Amino acid sequence: MSEVLLAFNNVSKSYQGNVVLNNVSFEVRAGEIHALAGENGAGKSTLMNVLFGMPAIHSTGGYDGDVIIAGEKTFIKSPFEAMDAGIGMVHQEFMLIPGFTITENIKLNREITTPNIFSNFSNKKLEILDMAKMNADARKALDTLGLDIEEFTLAAGLPVGHKQFIETAREIDKTGIKILVFDEPTAVLTESEARNLLNAMRGLARSGIGIIFISHRLDEIADVADRVTILRDGQLVTTRDVKDTDVVEIARLMIGRSVTINRAQRSEKKISDEVALSVKKLRVGMPGEMVKGVDLEVRKGEIIGIGGLAGQGKLGIANGIMGAYPADGEVCFNGKPLPLNSPRSAIASGMAFVSEDRKGVGLLPDESIELNVAFTAMQVNGKFLNKFAGFTLKNDREIRKHAERMIGELDIRCKSPLQNTGSLSGGNQQKVCVARALTQQPRLLFVSEPTRGIDVGAKKLILDLLLKLNEEYGMTIVMTSSELAELRSICDKIVIICAGTVAGVLPPDADDADFGLMMSGRGRAQ
Repeated sequence: MSEVLLAFNNVSKSYQGNVVLNNVSFEVRAGEIHALAGENGAGKSTLMNVLFGMPAIHSTGGYDGDVIIAGEKTFIKSPFEAMDAGIGMVHQEFMLIPGFTITENIKLNREITTPNIFSNFSNKKLEILDMAKMNADARKALDTLGLDIEEFTLAAGLPVGHKQFIETAREIDKTGIKILVFDEPTAVLTESEARNLLNAMRGLARSGIGIIFISHRLDEIADVADRVTILRDGQLVTTRDVKDTDVVEIARLMIGRSVTINRAQRSEKKISDEVALSVKKLRVGMPGEMVKGVDLEVRKGEIIGIGGLAGQGKLGIANGIMGAYPADGEVCFNGKPLPLNSPRSAIASGMAFVSEDRKGVGLLPDESIELNVAFTAMQVNGKFLNKFAGFTLKNDREIRKHAERMIGELDIRCKSPLQNTGSLSGGNQQKVCVARALTQQPRLLFVSEPTRGIDVGAKKLILDLLLKLNEEYGMTIVMTSSELAELRSICDKIVIICAGTVAGVLPPDADDADFGLMMSGRGRAQ
């Protein structure tokens, strides 16, 4: 058996009492490609943050358990210590400097220099860069990856696939690398580029490097990995030899759990035959969530769930319809064609959107709760505005009155409507996003990942609120979520997206295996 390069022994981590890792243990061996799989929120990123000594871990009380590298218990307190220990990582987010050449990006902070007469009498900072040696190193790393591009090319303007390869080249150029983490490395690559990268990973493993391969693309895991560890809700589900499993079982283990769904009170629900939203051949250019031709119908009064593994396109649907990313296709809302690529038109038509990116898109964190709640309705619908002598002024009194009502109805825990939204808990921030959407008085509400990053109690409040909006106010809701259990708890039917298209539609009480098959691309569309 190969040498164990890395071992996690009973690693646990909590944030403010919320357990995100619970006694996770597994090993990575020399020359092994070890896949790490799990839904969003399963704990993969937190575990890698522990490995790399990220501030997010140590500024919040550290972690329990042991991390053992090459047989020795370690306590890595920073990414620099991780690099010194021989750990590298190819990130999802690009870390390249646009104005630098490929070589300069690869060799950043590890430049090769040559002494000269000035440096001999002063300090090393005056040494001259040895570009010939640096270019040679960069060329070797690029050739290992099969990337045929000149090493002196500027990073600015390169295709995203090339940027991903350069990130990888920078890591494999480092000396002393023992363990290399690939975090969703193929998410932005074409099929041919992905094949090249997976082949390069095989070559690196043959050289004795231990590789952790984090991916939601289960076919790639089955193709390239030796073993797979599956996390779910912060806990270890299993570690399997890939030869002893398949993508269907991996998908089932990622999502499958005992789910008690009380739907008796909704059994008599009547849904209109009238189509509220019709989507045909929708394509959306959302990076990492490309939609490649989706047909979908939503009837008035339904709660439709959109599910699937990360990176398969489920998040792109709402973002494309609401104009957040470039889209084409045909969308009709209440029988009228909807212009795409126009957020204002989408909102004005009677649709609202609670984004999965509440910090980047959904909120103005440095502004008050009341302004956050009223902002979109002011901008698009002209609400809470008074015109006087040619001037348009905010109606602060009406904004305050409305905000106080929404705070009461949604149970937003805050000091006052004037409190900065960024100071609220995650669950209360999400409620502010919902309040902003409801202030637009929509007929159809898109909600994406409504419970991401919030505690269990807050999750239930959000789901109960969506049910109330649907049952008491007749609002049509399209809910996109990585949490299958939550979709099953409130949705009338669930659309599974795989590879940018509709894999099928299932009732919420369908068997776990049926969901697993569809999420893996092996299911039959209905």
